[in-house]
Formats: sequence, C-alpha cells, structure tokens
Amino acid sequence: MPSLDETDESREVRLADSATAMRRLLGYLRPHLKEFLVIVALVLVYIFTQVLQPWLVKIVIDQDLIVQHPQFQSILTVGLVYLGVTAVGLFANFTQNRRLQWIGQRIVRDIRNDLFTHIESLSVRFFDTHQTGRLITNVSSDTNQVSQFFTSFLLSLIQDGATVLFVMGAMLLLNWRIALGSFVVIPVIVLISILFRKRLRENYRYTRSRYSRLIGYTAENLGGMRITQIFQQQKKQFDQYSEVNRQYTRGNKIEYRWSVMFNRTFNALGNLSVALMMWVGGEAVLHRTIEVGVLYAFISYIQQFFNPINSLTQNWNSLQTALISAARIGGVLLTEPEVSDPAQPVEMHRASPTGLIDMQGRVEFQHVTFGYDPKRPVLKDVSFTVEPRSFVGFVGETGAGKTTLMGLLTRFYDIQEGRITIDGIDVRSFRQADLHQLTAIVQQEVNLFSGTVADNIRLFRPEIGDEAVREAAITAGADEFIRQLPGGYQSIIRAKGANLSLGQRQLLAFARALALAPRILILDEATASLDSATEMTLQESLSRIASGRTTLVIAHRLSTVRHADMIYVMDGGRIIEQGNHEQLMALGRHYAALFDKSSPTDLVSREA
Repeated sequence: MPSLDETDESREVRLADSATAMRRLLGYLRPHLKEFLVIVALVLVYIFTQVLQPWLVKIVIDQDLIVQHPQFQSILTVGLVYLGVTAVGLFANFTQNRRLQWIGQRIVRDIRNDLFTHIESLSVRFFDTHQTGRLITNVSSDTNQVSQFFTSFLLSLIQDGATVLFVMGAMLLLNWRIALGSFVVIPVIVLISILFRKRLRENYRYTRSRYSRLIGYTAENLGGMRITQIFQQQKKQFDQYSEVNRQYTRGNKIEYRWSVMFNRTFNALGNLSVALMMWVGGEAVLHRTIEVGVLYAFISYIQQFFNPINSLTQNWNSLQTALISAARIGGVLLTEPEVSDPAQPVEMHRASPTGLIDMQGRVEFQHVTFGYDPKRPVLKDVSFTVEPRSFVGFVGETGAGKTTLMGLLTRFYDIQEGRITIDGIDVRSFRQADLHQLTAIVQQEVNLFSGTVADNIRLFRPEIGDEAVREAAITAGADEFIRQLPGGYQSIIRAKGANLSLGQRQLLAFARALALAPRILILDEATASLDSATEMTLQESLSRIASGRTTLVIAHRLSTVRHADMIYVMDGGRIIEQGNHEQLMALGRHYAALFDKSSPTDLVSREA
C-alpha cells in the first residue's frame, strides 16, 4: 500500500537549478532552429503591425480630422493602409501560432521518447526505489507541462518582450520627454515582480508536488484494488486519498489567490498609468505642447505596454510549472544505469534468429558476495557450478537469497565481490541484450500485455514465426487451452491477462521463455501459484522444457526439484547443503526438514 510518509518531492525540486532546467528545455529546440527563426520573424512582423496601428490613427487625427479642411481621400488612403496592415498582422499571427504548435508538439514527442527510452535502460534497482505512479507522472503529466513552455510561455516571452521594446521605441519617437516620464513605472513593475516571484514559485512547487503525489497514490491504489477490497481497506485508503486531495486543493486555492493578486496589481498599475497620461497629456493638449493624435497614440501605447506584461505574468505559472517538470524529468534523465554494457563485449552467434546461441550454458558462481545495501550482504561467499544441460534446484526458506542469485546471473544487479561466469566468460563481459537472449526467466508473477496470445508469446519479436510460437506452446503444455480459446492463437488478451486464469497465464509465461530459445532457463518459483492439477501437467512438461538447456529452478514446492541432478539448499545467504534428493534426505538435516513441512503434493511425491 502506498504511504503518505514519502519524501516530499518539492525538496527534490528545490535542489534543481532553474537555469539548468531551462538549458535542457532549449536544447530540444536546436534541431528546429531554422523553423523557430521563421517564427521569430513572423512575430516581429505581427508586433510591427500592432504598433503601427495607433500611429496611423494619430496621423488621421492630427492631419486629416482636426484641421480646417479635412481631406476624405487622405482618410480613405490611411484606412486602406490600416486594413492592409491588420490583414498582414492576422496572417503572421495565425502562421506563427500554427508553426509554433507544430514545433512544440514535435519537441514534446522527442522529450517523451527520450524519457521512456531512458527509463527502460535503467537498472532494476531504480525501479526498486522509485514508485511507478511517480514515473507515470513523469512520462505523461510532466511532459505535457513542458509542452506549455514551448507552445505558450516561449511565444509569450518573445512576442510580449518584443512588443514592450517596440512600444517603447514608438513612444520615444513620438515625444521622448513624455515617454521618459511614462517609463517611471518600470521600476515599480520590477519591484512588484520581485515581491511576488518568490511566493509564486513556492506555491507552484507545493501544488506540483501534491499533484504528483495524488497521481502516484491513485495509480498505485488502482493497481492494488483487489488487496484493498479483500482486506476491507476502502475507508482507510479513501481517508488517505482525501488527505492528499485536500492538500492539492489547498495548494491550488493558494496559488490562484496569489496569481489573481499579482495580475490585478498589474491591471491597477496599468489603469493608473492611463489615468495619469490622460491628466498630464490632456493638460499638454490644452497648452498646445502636443497634438490630440499624439495623446491618443500614447494612451494606446501605454495599454499595449501593460498588456504584454500582464500576459507574461499570467504565463508565469506555465514557466514555473514547466521548469519544475523539466527539473523532475532531468532528474530521471541524469540517472545513470548502475548496470551498463562493457566497452568491448563478447560476441555471440546464433545458428538462426530463433536458434540456440552457440554456447554450452555452464554456470559458475565464484565466491560471490552481494547486498542491495553493500554494508548488509544478502549473499555471502557463495560458490557453485552448474554443468551444461543439467537440471539444478535451489531451495530454502524465504529470504535465503535464492531469487537474488538469479537476479545476479541475469545481471539485474552487479555483484560486490566474486565472479559469475557462463562458459568461463564473466557475465559483465556480455551485452545485456545478448545475456538476456542467452538466459530466460519465468517468475511467479506473470506480466501479460494487451494483444493476441501469439504476440504475448513472441513478445512482438517478428523473427519468431507462428510455427515457433506454436512449438513453444506445445512444449510448455499451453497449446491445448490456447486452441480452446475463441480465436486460438489470435485471441485477444486483456490488460494483465484478466480474461485468463492464473494457471493459463503461467503456462503462457513458460511458452514465452521457450520461444526465445535460451541456453539457460531460470524458473523462479514459477509453479508456486499453480493449482495441483496444473502443476502436475507442468511437471510432465518440465523434461521437455529443460531438454537441451541448462535449467535452474527456485522451488517453493520441493516436488518440482525432486528429480534434479543437483539441489542446493540455502540459508542466510549461504549454501549449507548440496546433493540430489536421495542424498539430502539421507543427511536428515535442513532439506529433510523442509521436505517434512512441504505441501500435500510433495508428500504424495515422497510416498511415491
């Protein structure tokens, strides 16, 4: 069950450098730099048309209206020019927005692809320590927030920033004295921004961290809904969800309140500036020091001056959220895989795309010591050898280190001491992709994907044909139930195999592993969840499954390994006994005690 006692993600965000996050975002813009420069040019064209409009009206007022002999032809000419300027501005604005949206979506697609690919490359330890819900938020919500940076804030920054500069230039050209007097509001704007910025940033961070927690909590609870219902924890989980939701709602309210205060402060300042301009400019018109058209243009430009500032402040939320999301995404992208491929890997060869790798499959652990926390070893100086094409079992109480052994052989983790070899070659000398083709693992928990039965067996590898899929299913004992499905091998499996029984899902997992044609097959308590009838069916198939390959079995039910060539008994991270079933029973020690406590199926096997 997820817990509310988690590290506050806002602490992680505070450690992120906003400048670094900004550089990371802009780095995705480089491949689209030419298109972006075209957008900037269109933005400048649009701004120029907007700034030119008050100037054209000023010309009409001062030269054609407030004169003794108004000239209609001149007014018509300026009106047509005004109409043309407006049309050009509308076209430039439409084109720039369309192009920017296209670039923004391409960039976000690239970010999402990079993030997903990088997450897939990370070592298993990363997933041991990071909640699935948080990673879902990174891939979905955070990338959407980053898209707002490109499609909203970046355009606002360029367009509104350039508008302020163009407006200030036009005001200086009109009357530099009045313009300089108008610019006294700029220090006030800077002061207000400084006063509000820190508070706004803290609010955005708080809200974003609570939103991430809400998404993560929801995702993990939906994934564990059966457990929640079985143990009648709906009320408990709802109370915790309500608390997370309350914190998120509270953060939104505070964020909205401060954003409104920020924006209304700028609105009030803009309205005050217009009022002052009307007062000061009105007196100047009465004293004939400026013309009426100039006063109109100044009032229009002051409004144009504050509108982009208001737009920038309103998009401040987008910037803050995008930077926080970029920092969170960057935190994942900067995480290096603990397990990496060697600089000069061993080359492996196959007789065919689905044929066995040209290796014998001899496994050797040499004085291996390992701990998930290096200071607390789980395995202690473990040594053993598994000969090619042999069938070997590993048994012991829960926590003895059996599954850890298999995780090290498949290099989900790297050992701290010792050496693990396959045919005398250190597993760290293989590419991970090659190692995982050489070894296949079937676990107690089966993950199936939405798609056909055949696709779940071949795992969407086109080089594994239909015949190879069916052969793997026959060997695993899954062919009979598959052919009874409405669509046979083309039957659709729902998410997580919801329309299949536990035993059927397990048989498909065996078929999937066999379709890979591995040289080494690992069964990690793969029969622990099966009913007795299904297990007996699978036991009959084990000789076929293990034929021609090295098979390592972690056994919960000892009947699974009764006929193994060698059985290793583990306790406390060490191998304490080894031998075949008869030899270990004759010792009368740990293995015999485990067998005496075995399930009824094992006892029947023992009597037999």
